[in-house]
Amino acid sequence: MIAEVIINRSAKKLNRTFDYNVPKEFEELILIGSEVLVPFGKSKKLQEAYVVGFKESSNYEIKDIVNVKNNLSDKQIELAKWMAKRYFCNVSDCIKLMQAPGSKRKNESSRIHDKKINCVYLKIDDETLLFEIETGKIKSEKQKKVLKFIQDNPGCTIPEIEMFTGYTRGIVKTLEKNEYIEITQKKIDRDPLLHKEIEHTNKLKLTQEQNSAYNKVVEALENNKYEQFLLYGVTGSGKTEVYLQLIEKTLENNKTAVVLVPEISLTPQMLDRFIARFGKNSIAVLHSKLSIGERYDEWNKIASGRAKIVIGARSAIFAPTNNIGIIIIDEEHDSSYKSEMTPKYNAKEIAKKIAKQENIPLVLGSATPDINTYYKTQQKEITLLKLTKRANDSKLPTVKVIDLKQELAHGNRTMLSMELHSLIEENLKKKHQTILFLNRRGYSTFIMCRDCGHVVKCPNCDISLTYHKYQNKLKCHYCGHEENLVTICPECHSKKIRYFGTGTQKLEQEINKMFPNASTIRMDIDTVSKKNSHEEILNKFKDENIDILIGTQMVVKGHHFPNVTLVGVIAADSSLNIDDYRANERTFQILTQVAGRAGREKLEGKVIIQTYNPESFSIEHAKKQDYDLFYNTEILLRAQLKYPPFCDIIVIGFNSLHEEEIKKTSNFVYEYLQQRLNNENFKVFVPMPSPIEKIQNRYRWRIIVKGNMTKESNKAFNEVIKQVTDMNLKTTRISIDVNPNNMI
Repeated sequence: MIAEVIINRSAKKLNRTFDYNVPKEFEELILIGSEVLVPFGKSKKLQEAYVVGFKESSNYEIKDIVNVKNNLSDKQIELAKWMAKRYFCNVSDCIKLMQAPGSKRKNESSRIHDKKINCVYLKIDDETLLFEIETGKIKSEKQKKVLKFIQDNPGCTIPEIEMFTGYTRGIVKTLEKNEYIEITQKKIDRDPLLHKEIEHTNKLKLTQEQNSAYNKVVEALENNKYEQFLLYGVTGSGKTEVYLQLIEKTLENNKTAVVLVPEISLTPQMLDRFIARFGKNSIAVLHSKLSIGERYDEWNKIASGRAKIVIGARSAIFAPTNNIGIIIIDEEHDSSYKSEMTPKYNAKEIAKKIAKQENIPLVLGSATPDINTYYKTQQKEITLLKLTKRANDSKLPTVKVIDLKQELAHGNRTMLSMELHSLIEENLKKKHQTILFLNRRGYSTFIMCRDCGHVVKCPNCDISLTYHKYQNKLKCHYCGHEENLVTICPECHSKKIRYFGTGTQKLEQEINKMFPNASTIRMDIDTVSKKNSHEEILNKFKDENIDILIGTQMVVKGHHFPNVTLVGVIAADSSLNIDDYRANERTFQILTQVAGRAGREKLEGKVIIQTYNPESFSIEHAKKQDYDLFYNTEILLRAQLKYPPFCDIIVIGFNSLHEEEIKKTSNFVYEYLQQRLNNENFKVFVPMPSPIEKIQNRYRWRIIVKGNMTKESNKAFNEVIKQVTDMNLKTTRISIDVNPNNMI
């Protein structure tokens, strides 16, 4: 028997099958989807590969498969092949998403009997580690990488370090000898829900609208029928309760459920609701803030059938669920469902593919649906379910837009308008809570010399550095480069260095000055880097009744804080002025979502939106909290300009160390596509440098193509990738992204 295998490597030239003989001892073990070890090329090291097919004979002289590991199903292999074509990547890249994360432990019984394993921890704190690296005491890049891995995965094992960093245990021993780490024996206890003790809750009586939505999905559930639903409900309308009761029905039918949430910050609150209803033993959670060991154990909990409900971020869609009955995607409009790493998949498209395979309902939920999703409800491709009222009869908050141009005219140069300042004072007196939203982290957006206009930029990227005051560092948010604060202009040597723009750190400092007696807490990517920090911040804000929560967009979605009565949007223009056709949509979504955090119980809610563009229709419609009005305006613009949903936008990206090579390659691709897609359905734009021309010292160019993706056009894009691969370019890489999150 001959097996056709895909080598687990990212090189484009290896994105094809190779023939290997299956020894007799493996014939009963090996299946399509099996992970195998094979000799490949001149390398002495065995290579991982995946079996994707079988045949009786081969035209080549072939080698034997050396070992057989675990298996994927035929459906998973089919899905991986579909993804590879759809997202222009290797089949092996897609198969990796379906593999259990982390290394394999000895056996499951070792955890049950509390056996011990060697776990690795940092012996120094994070600040000391940063100091040791910055001062050059730790010079080895290998040691830095291993230390960063241990910092992100405390309690990891040495085999896990070897697997995920690629470095041998000799590096670990050196770090232990130098007293940077310690290796201790610990009981195997990798259950992320272990310490969750939440009081049981019973299901609530559904409103008439909720009950109507519930019954329509249950009909598809009971009839084993694929149908896509959009549960479109205003903020606080009780979408989660509908999810809970649909899942209860799914479990009654002895099937499993998958629930996707967009942000890790949403996972704790969603988890609490689900544990309170179903208990923690039947739930598995998957997201990036779990350690590798926890993710591996949760994956096995799902594969063994012990977990009947899977909750997680986008990668949870690949969980090895048994007898799946329903897929629910909460906050379906969120951009995080689209991966920006290879494979550049969209979790909503994967969910649709799986739902069709399994003949089950797919439920998308949002208060501000994606324009493309809502358009499909109008075309009857998706069934629309509406919740127009808040579940507990609380009123939607009153929203007021403040023109910052008028504030400046009246001499107010602070970050808060006079009205927002007054309302915060009033809230503090009433002991009510406030959320302040600013979608920009750091202290200042950029630093500029006032004499010559020089802006301090990243040496690796064509982007200005952001000042982070608490670390007193300049940071690049693209490549992670850090440097000390500049006090003298490197161009003209002037000392007139000034900070421009505003971030959450600066806002927090200003709030502490204005309201010295108020308690504040900040939630952005800088404060949630540690494990469980999302949950700790949200619980602290809620349980300790902290006066003011300051944060980026991770504070605006899905959270329920009964005592929050005031929300302030500091700068609504930050999302309005991005170089993207979805700028209006994202502005409307963010403003409506953040407004939905106010007045969710009996207390009246107020929202203040500060902007320099009060006449923008997205801000006007967000003020009215009228999605239908916004949709009707936006869809007309999209139709006139031929943007999605009326076409697809395909971005072909190039990056290279050599400028001439990238120009030559992008022009070759442009001419190739001009010939292949030369019809009225496609528009291929000439190659241009990307808006950010350089990241990590690599030049960046792009070609934008507008048109409706078909099998033929997909084939043309896959063929041009093969053509570029066959050119054996030194440093130029090509990638293709369909309807990307951003156009930079």
